[in-house]
Amino acid sequence: MKFNRSSGVLLHVSSLPGADGIGDLGEPAYEFVDFLVDTKTRFWQVLPLTPTGYGNSPYQGLSASAGNPLFIALDALIPIGLLSKNDLAHRPHFPRTRIDYGSVIPWKMEKLHLAYLNFKKLSPDGLVDQFKSFCRKNKNWLDDFALFMTIKNQQDLQSWDCWPKELRFRDAAGLKKFHKENSIPIEEQKFQQFLFFDQWMRVKKYANEHGVQIIGDIPIFVGYDCADTWTNPNLFYFDKDLKPTVVAGVPPDFFSKTGQLWGNPLYDWKKHKTSGYAWWIERIQQTLQLVDVIRLDHFRGFAGYYEIPAGSKTAEHGKWVKGPGKDLFDALYKHFGELPFIAEDLGVMTPDVIELRERYHLPGMKIVQFGFNPSPEKGFIPHNIDANAVAYTGTHDNSTAKGWFKSVPKNAQENFRNYTGGSKESVPHAMIRILWQSIALFAIVPMQDLLELGDDARMNFPGTLGGNWEWKLDEKWHTARLQKWLLEMNQLYDRSC
Repeated sequence: MKFNRSSGVLLHVSSLPGADGIGDLGEPAYEFVDFLVDTKTRFWQVLPLTPTGYGNSPYQGLSASAGNPLFIALDALIPIGLLSKNDLAHRPHFPRTRIDYGSVIPWKMEKLHLAYLNFKKLSPDGLVDQFKSFCRKNKNWLDDFALFMTIKNQQDLQSWDCWPKELRFRDAAGLKKFHKENSIPIEEQKFQQFLFFDQWMRVKKYANEHGVQIIGDIPIFVGYDCADTWTNPNLFYFDKDLKPTVVAGVPPDFFSKTGQLWGNPLYDWKKHKTSGYAWWIERIQQTLQLVDVIRLDHFRGFAGYYEIPAGSKTAEHGKWVKGPGKDLFDALYKHFGELPFIAEDLGVMTPDVIELRERYHLPGMKIVQFGFNPSPEKGFIPHNIDANAVAYTGTHDNSTAKGWFKSVPKNAQENFRNYTGGSKESVPHAMIRILWQSIALFAIVPMQDLLELGDDARMNFPGTLGGNWEWKLDEKWHTARLQKWLLEMNQLYDRSC
């Protein structure tokens, strides 16, 4: 798909300011869109919008299709009669710039439960019909997801491989009995999805009508504890007990002597091919309802992926296996026509990955920080970035620009300063400027770098548990100075929409 030279800001929904301890789809989302419009910035990039499980990572979602109910704006439920002002009068004291999931989750889920009870009791005009219509249109994933979540809640949030046998193996009689006994909580799960999708689609419509498009993520793999693996175990390498036989990761390299053991189950691509890649077609279709451009996370896995025996303690004893490659993409393009894909092609790229990306003319990714590391990657230096690229100062997995500069040795700092002509601008803004000057198709900056924040605002430290996905914008983030500066950057370097 043809794109035009433009710019964007990376900010996950969870990081928006929010009165209920986490970013949501209320007024701050619209205010952020207005900021993009006023600065002539075309793209808002978000992370996966799916509900999260243990660790709160959007890359270990509980579904490939559902939305995160924590993003539902509670204040927006007052005008439609689902909550009252009094219901929200005594909010807990939430941290200003961090998400405390331990207090956010019980608070929001309690209020969403109350909203459902009010929906059942009051049946607000028009809302009942809208809800029924939503359930009909999304039946292909919604029924199984709602059932999955209801069982999971009743099983103390245990992974589905620990459920009673008749539920784990989806015994028809067992599921029918469970559904009959739990029809109310199952419907409540569907109602939460209805509220999420209604609010998100309103935000997206507002953004699109004002010239802003949404870039969203599709992680190549799903987590094991996921509605999709439970519903479609035949599409994964599972044994007779529905346990993974092999899992995903990456081999040992310069950064990790034992590699990275991600643990995601791997697809049985032969089964996917036999079905005409139906699950993938549905996944893309669903994602295209929510976003305008799709970033394919870990793109190299479509050409070849690293397979590790299940039960391994490290990623040292895996092997590379050929992926579906053009067979999958030909099926997708045949079904959809042109597709707005960005290939996340970071890391070591072998010829087969490059060939696959270039076959479909997909823009790849470049990270400016990598071009100025002590062992610089030459292709990531701004003057070497090619036009068919989406270039970033950094991503959610990297240090902020300010944090990166503090972490590199003095010679790397001096090299960066020399490259920017001894600029008196802050390091983050100097890095944004040289990125905006490049010929990269898209230039995208995490919100943290626009605000010149350090690593205390970092989103994720890969390979670590705890403390990730918690950063949130201060309510007073917006300044006239910041808006003026970004508008000047977009106009000066021909990136204004």
